[in-house]
Amino acid sequence: MSSRKMLKLTEVLEEIDMSRAAFYRMRARGKAPKLIKLPNGQLRVRRTDLDAWWAECEQTAA
Repeated sequence: MSSRKMLKLTEVLEEIDMSRAAFYRMRARGKAPKLIKLPNGQLRVRRTDLDAWWAECEQTAA
């Protein structure tokens, strides 16, 4: 069931230690994890998307 886990944007920002403004700048460059907009307007990131993004960052840094 963890593959369906959805994180709030604030949880993502805390985990990656980044400000909202920096995240949106990175998103504009196509370098951020994919955001999902819920019908109520809230934003979420799938746990699997965030984990894949972390893995990509690690490969880029190596």
